[in-house]
Amino acid sequence: MPPPSTRGSVFVMDDDPSVLRGLTRMFQVEGYEVEGFSHPRQMLERGPGPRPGCVVMDLRMPELNGLELQAELGRAGWKQPLVFISGHGDIPAAVKAMKAGAVDFLAKPFSTEELLAAVERALERDRAASRAEQEHEALRSRFSTLSPREWQVCRLVARGMLNKQIAAELGTAEQTVRLQRSRVMEKLAVDSVAELVRLLERLDAQP
Repeated sequence: MPPPSTRGSVFVMDDDPSVLRGLTRMFQVEGYEVEGFSHPRQMLERGPGPRPGCVVMDLRMPELNGLELQAELGRAGWKQPLVFISGHGDIPAAVKAMKAGAVDFLAKPFSTEELLAAVERALERDRAASRAEQEHEALRSRFSTLSPREWQVCRLVARGMLNKQIAAELGTAEQTVRLQRSRVMEKLAVDSVAELVRLLERLDAQP
């Protein structure tokens, strides 16, 4: 069994103490890092947990139901995928939960294997999302080294404009553009216009 640090974190929210204890214990035995909450406000006060992780919660809870808590967690900065469990065969609620980003909606009774499989799907999604966020942050960091004028030159180079055309567009000397273009390529660690274009496409593709 992989160590907890590689399996990820599971945050369990259930207002039934016996269910909460049972789920917490089960996930611990499976090697996950687990935090249990008996009230929605406890999760909101705790703040976003470590990643990769996922949230397992009951749909029916006091004060805030699962769908309301799902929205509140999103506003509070939680990015971990959710797995809903419920004793109610509430199809409309399941549809809303999935549209809002939940990974699975399990109706009781469900098997341990079904729940663990849903958790693993959620964790894999969060691992992928975390990797993508880290890659995008590294990309943004590279582009942040460009000065405002270098940014302009970068965009114009990516559009296929020649140094002479860029100089005319910006009202500057061609030699200045040549120097700025060289700095752009060096700062972004690219060797060709094609690489620069691909890098910009990756940057622009991110939200």
